Amino acid sequence: MRSKLLLVLMAISATAAVAQTSDPYLWLEDIQGAKPLAQVKQWNAETETVLKAVPGFEAHRSRALALLNDPKRIATPDAVMGDVVANHWVDGDHPRGLWRLSPLKAYLAGKPQWKTIIDVDALGKSEGKSWVWHGADCLPPEYQRCLVALSPGGSDADVIREFDLPSSSFVADGFTLAEGKNESTWLDRDTLLVAAVEGPGTVTSSGYPRTVKTWKRGMAWSAASVIAEGAESDIRMSPTAVMDGDIRRPVIDRGTGFYTSRLSMLAADGRWVALPIPETAQFRAVVGGQAIVSLIDPLGSLKPGAIVAYDIAAMLSGHQQTPTLVMMPSASEAIEEVAASDNVLWIKELDDVSGKLFAYNRRANGSWSGRNVQVPVSSTVHIVATTHKTDLAFFTVEGMLLPTKLMAVSAGRGAPRVVQSLPAQFDASKFTVAQRFARSRDGTRIPYFLVRKKGISKPTGALIHAYGGFRAAQTPTYLIDQPYRSGPLGLFWVEDGGAFVLANIRGGSEYGPAWHKAALREKRQNSFDDLHAVAEDLVRTGVTARQRIAISGRSNGGVLVGAAMNQRPDLYGAVISGSPLIDMKRYSHLLAGASWMDEYGDPDKPADWAFMSQYSPYQNIRAGVRYPPVFYYLSTKDDRVHPGHARKAAAKLKALGNPVYYHEYVEGGHSVGADHNEDATRAALLWAFLTKEIGARETKSPPRR
Repeated sequence: MRSKLLLVLMAISATAAVAQTSDPYLWLEDIQGAKPLAQVKQWNAETETVLKAVPGFEAHRSRALALLNDPKRIATPDAVMGDVVANHWVDGDHPRGLWRLSPLKAYLAGKPQWKTIIDVDALGKSEGKSWVWHGADCLPPEYQRCLVALSPGGSDADVIREFDLPSSSFVADGFTLAEGKNESTWLDRDTLLVAAVEGPGTVTSSGYPRTVKTWKRGMAWSAASVIAEGAESDIRMSPTAVMDGDIRRPVIDRGTGFYTSRLSMLAADGRWVALPIPETAQFRAVVGGQAIVSLIDPLGSLKPGAIVAYDIAAMLSGHQQTPTLVMMPSASEAIEEVAASDNVLWIKELDDVSGKLFAYNRRANGSWSGRNVQVPVSSTVHIVATTHKTDLAFFTVEGMLLPTKLMAVSAGRGAPRVVQSLPAQFDASKFTVAQRFARSRDGTRIPYFLVRKKGISKPTGALIHAYGGFRAAQTPTYLIDQPYRSGPLGLFWVEDGGAFVLANIRGGSEYGPAWHKAALREKRQNSFDDLHAVAEDLVRTGVTARQRIAISGRSNGGVLVGAAMNQRPDLYGAVISGSPLIDMKRYSHLLAGASWMDEYGDPDKPADWAFMSQYSPYQNIRAGVRYPPVFYYLSTKDDRVHPGHARKAAAKLKALGNPVYYHEYVEGGHSVGADHNEDATRAALLWAFLTKEIGARETKSPPRR
């Protein structure tokens, strides 16, 4: 039996090898090659010619831009630095944004007094660079020196430069890291911890740094000393530091896998101490001398999904300990976000995908107690920032029909207060939103959210957005920003009479670690079955009809919609695929693909390719099948998911006579679109695509294929 299995796997491997060498579209993997870029330019022009001619395109583009640039949008805090709030603000006059500060007191009063520190557009113009803001790391507690990250064109790789906050200027001869997928943090005012890609021997197979160095001010980079080194097979080495009251605790995270890591913390005597935290656990925060961790696997009597606390002093002294339970979610719950202020642990939980917020404190006896912070029911909650000394948490509350509110709550038992509210940007009274549940092929109950106009009784066009991977839960947000990176596409669709659906399929973290593991590796088909089940439920309940369903996914969602399209061309009428993974035979050899093998499997191993080959979208495109029209959108500057995935799929589908729309932006990176102008154009193009191919209204008949 074993020898027969071996022969089968060898045959599969040989077949895959022949398929790869005979792939006629490998030339499209040359990202900046003249021939591939000429083909991209032609495809872009064809798509724009057709879709910009759809009546209403320009009106929708203009409206999308106005919504995205609305000056009444909430200025959420990127960070609270002592007694000031930092915010990166984008508007019509500043498409790449302003990095600005306001006194915390004025911000809390709803009357922020903004001072612009960096005008990213002006900086790019003066330096001849297409800078995209990637954030700033300022050294507490003074917050005078910052490490500013700027990306040329929006790629993951960026340039890191030292910035002096009091003088609002970059530091002459200060710390500077050349462009790369590098990471850095302050050890002290004159010393950095840096993980940098420098060439052979310094990079993992996934393309990330594998060493961490200490770099002192005035020292040549070549003299910086290596303090930690990972293996080439690791994902990455990552230095960071967290504040524990007044104590700064530097940490080195050795990512041994995408979901495993080994943590080391710097002790007071200068030793780097390996922390006895399970490799599969997630390090979340530090508060009151306690390291807060999420368990993915059981630990003794502690169950997966639990939040636990490890005593840092005991770990650094080498004492063995059993962690203390902080919070254990129920079967319908999952902990999604954790943040800390000096004395409070803030926990955001999902309960059947509805957000809850809790404030936890550690008692004198070492146990933990928590209180439920009152937030609107059936809403999405996100923790956006905390203040350390005053133990204040900022969080947003929103729903598909509920405009976003920024709220603040203190460690005391007072009710949360509204800091800023987004005015209603459409008439929500015309629509309904409901959470429903479909039954997947194996009987699993799959939640989804449905938005549509009131009074509709006949099937309409439906747009389903889903993701299904990497522990990323999909939670409802205000309809002007649904689905992800497509701006107000969801709003436009329901205004036209269509149905918009957000599906919570397996692979995310909506119900904790088990929900993610249910779609890992050889179980990937579960996520596709879940999507099919939601679509079938919409048909069964009369919301829509077969071939009037559009499915949308990006990145990992590209695997999802690509496989779904291949498996059920009879069910779907249109496909939107953004920055997609598609060729699962080649993915681990392209850009950062090797880092995701814990999620999908290693296609170079016959046993893994045996199950991956069953769904890999690129390999399963077949002659003689009429597929639904597909719209691929992506960026040439995407240095995470290779543009070759979408390019090759488009070419293969077109060669087989299938309708394909294609739009590749030059800039924007993996998120696609470097500014709101590009986001608005994409929203209008996608609206035109859906309108043309499936139509939103009840009266539209499904197209014949």
